[in-house]
Amino acid sequence: MPYLFTHFKEKLTIDGEQVYFALSKDGFNWEQVNSGKPILTSKMSSGGCRDIEIVRLKDNSFVILTTDECIVNRFDENYNVDWKNVNRTGSKGLCMWKSKDLIEFSEQKIIPVGREDFGCLWAPEVIYDDINDEYVLHWGSTVKQDDYSHMSIYYCTTKDFERFTRPKLFFTKANEILDTHIRKIDGKYHMFYKNAHDPGMNMHAVSEDLYGPYIHDEAFEEYMNTIEKCNCYEAPTTMVLPDGRWCLMIDFFGCAKPKMGYVPFISEKPGDSNFKRSDESFSFPYGFKHGGILEITDGEYERIKGYYN
Repeated sequence: MPYLFTHFKEKLTIDGEQVYFALSKDGFNWEQVNSGKPILTSKMSSGGCRDIEIVRLKDNSFVILTTDECIVNRFDENYNVDWKNVNRTGSKGLCMWKSKDLIEFSEQKIIPVGREDFGCLWAPEVIYDDINDEYVLHWGSTVKQDDYSHMSIYYCTTKDFERFTRPKLFFTKANEILDTHIRKIDGKYHMFYKNAHDPGMNMHAVSEDLYGPYIHDEAFEEYMNTIEKCNCYEAPTTMVLPDGRWCLMIDFFGCAKPKMGYVPFISEKPGDSNFKRSDESFSFPYGFKHGGILEITDGEYERIKGYYN
């Protein structure tokens, strides 16, 4: 079963914050696409793309969504970033491209799905709601009421990625949360997210309803707490491996930029959150940053590889 990984790169140049593709035939061994150069480059607004999401629609077309932000342009002379300012003045919309074949893409759009009081819109992800036959687009935002100091998860719905409902609050806590990834397995919704502090680590929660309430997974938290620098992981995403096991990818940023990127954790089956880190089983050509994984067909794999390589 082939896979497509859409992602960006952590670099000190603008070309890193764009849309990249990587391919795998087995989910374990990954190869760069387009000689490691961007597939899509933002020409609008901030000029950058972070937090890349890809979704397959019911008609087998595709939508790519990203945070509209270029952190490189916010570096000071020492390559530091004022993240409080980013949360207050960052991405005000989301970048979007559509495609029927992942070769040709529509013109870039900035979709204004936020509210006037949002400081930013970060890390979009999409889950298809099969009960209501619509797509749920969720992301992290700060709001003026909290002086842009507290990030929560908001959402809107769409049936066609042309018209979107007004945003509503999806999930919040007393401390900041970000980077939600939701997957439905055997009738239950599994939500992974980053707890920003107290404690700072990735969390897992489960619900029988997409909109909650979600029950906190204490065992998962206990395991994450055993990992060195557990606060330096973010952007969870998952895939079901060809052998039936479940793979959780979490983006590690607690090191020098060239070494940053996703780290794999594996459990025995989808829905089983007893993950174990499994670096030795995977190979990556470079550090993949905050993205999403899509199962693709053999034909799609060959078309992408043949066209870009």
